[in-house]
Amino acid sequence: MALDGIMFEGVAVRVRRPNDYNPAAAALLGPANPSPTLNLAAIGLGAGGGGGGGTVSAGQDPDRVFVGGLPYYLNEEQCRELLGSFGQIKSFDLVKDRETGNSKGYGFVVYMDPAVVDVACAGLNGLKMGDRTLTVRRAAEGAKGMMSETVTIPGVLPGVVMPGLMPGMPGAFAGASRIVVLKNSVEIDELRDDNEYEEIMQDMQDECAKYGSVVKVLIPRPTAAEPHPLGLGLVIIEYADVNAALKAKQAMHGRKFGGHVVEGTFLQEADYLAGNLTASQ
Repeated sequence: MALDGIMFEGVAVRVRRPNDYNPAAAALLGPANPSPTLNLAAIGLGAGGGGGGGTVSAGQDPDRVFVGGLPYYLNEEQCRELLGSFGQIKSFDLVKDRETGNSKGYGFVVYMDPAVVDVACAGLNGLKMGDRTLTVRRAAEGAKGMMSETVTIPGVLPGVVMPGLMPGMPGAFAGASRIVVLKNSVEIDELRDDNEYEEIMQDMQDECAKYGSVVKVLIPRPTAAEPHPLGLGLVIIEYADVNAALKAKQAMHGRKFGGHVVEGTFLQEADYLAGNLTASQ
């Protein structure tokens, strides 16, 4: 019963007696009250288990935020960049496996300004990053917080990090637009063949549609009349809204293709409409 209410991996542990609990029979098994010397920290459940246990007692740090669903390949610096989009970070603990040192895919963050906590939770919770979806909430809420009513912040859609929301926003999210530009995602030689070009276009349209409504996919290709068209080697995707573009850029940036790393950037709509396809490079 001493474990009731503690936080483990961002979820409140609930311990209850069984329906057929018999106090008289239980008394024969040992003391009825928990030991005052119970050392939860010894099993990784103590308060403030940053880095190893990733836990916090129910009544501590009400502004501490649980961040789950982090892609395993993200290191601490990249996680800080993502979370720092909403304000200066006071502390961040990326929970790692004690034996391998690899990320377990979740952590805890405390912001310098408690006022940004609800904004960060509303903006990050539900955000898709590759094949994972972030779960972001106050750590003290635990399982109860998962079922509570969603916090609505004016101008912020759940699961979307909106550009310009907080000062000092890092480059990964600043200047977002509906237009995503991918570099190193196609082989120029393959674009010359009509059949291969059609297959590449179809594959790219299918992949881009996973993140939202696609208006247009543009893949400049060399021709006899124009062997080096503007934007050659790039894939330009126009989404119906910024939210989808944000998700797509986050998912595709950093992927490996043909021995190269895909780079995702945003192209401002004014440049896109003017045909300046390389303005983001």
